[in-house]
Amino acid sequence: MTKNILLCVLLTYSTALQAQSVNITTIAFGSCSHEDDSVQLWKEVLQQKPDVWVWLGDLIYADTNDINVIKEKYDRQKRHPDYQKLLANCPVIGTWDDHDYGTNDGGKDFPIKKESKEKILDFLDVPADAEVRKHDGVYSSCTLGAGERKVKIILLDTRYFRDNLQPSTKENERYTPASKGDMLGEAQWEWLENELKNSDAAINIIGSSIQFIPTQHGYEKWMNLSSSRERMLDFLKKYSTKKTFIISGDRHIAELSRMKVTGLPYILYDFTSSGLTHSWDAGTEENKYRVGELIKQKNFGVITIDWSHASPTLLLEVFGTHSKRYFTYTIVF
Repeated sequence: MTKNILLCVLLTYSTALQAQSVNITTIAFGSCSHEDDSVQLWKEVLQQKPDVWVWLGDLIYADTNDINVIKEKYDRQKRHPDYQKLLANCPVIGTWDDHDYGTNDGGKDFPIKKESKEKILDFLDVPADAEVRKHDGVYSSCTLGAGERKVKIILLDTRYFRDNLQPSTKENERYTPASKGDMLGEAQWEWLENELKNSDAAINIIGSSIQFIPTQHGYEKWMNLSSSRERMLDFLKKYSTKKTFIISGDRHIAELSRMKVTGLPYILYDFTSSGLTHSWDAGTEENKYRVGELIKQKNFGVITIDWSHASPTLLLEVFGTHSKRYFTYTIVF
């Protein structure tokens, strides 16, 4: 049995999935893929031979209260011949963002969120008895690998429970940061703490549909609900022996953000990849935490883990159309 087939057999949405004989070396991820775009990046993704593909939201562009429309758009996305090839060669997991949730910048008040949840889980081929189907929201986790080479992927739901954001009156700023308001909801916070506390993985990867580290742009980000951002940092500091890395989407750009957190014994990174079918190519924006350049072309991210050293080494890369490499950066974890 090949490595990818073995993973496909083993990969489910359980809390503590173990692929005992398989080492994870290549994780590909991305977001923002319009189902009506016939030219997507799945061929380029497959060229990287990922061990797993991680969706970070906007799997489709639904923006509707009609659950039949949401289903039809998922069906259309899934029928794409290149996506079918990805499914045949690589396990796929993921979480949602706003447009697949069903409403732009949507939060907890979306009226058909329960129905929408079932459609994304169906799209992702999540088994009927999976733990994620038993609770509200689409948060889930899986642990891949064996022994000292385990990777835990923790996928958050930043939509189902999220409080309303504070609109901004400033030009070119949609929202203004507020200290009050919750991003995850208490049940998800409790679950997340347990996931970090009980992790025996060498690397924890938290998947957030929206950016965690950046603070300066005026769109959706964790800083808009700053108390939730601080709560997350407190969790990371509390379980600081469990080294954690963040991946995010949403912004139709790619960039790497790097932040030194007081009380955290390692550097925190937020690796953003967004714009599988359409990207934001006008102007620029400030991000005091950015490492390297802002990438405004269609893109997906790749994390390659080198387990041959005492501490794992992570090679971070951003690829685009025709497998052009836009970014590379190495982290000793």
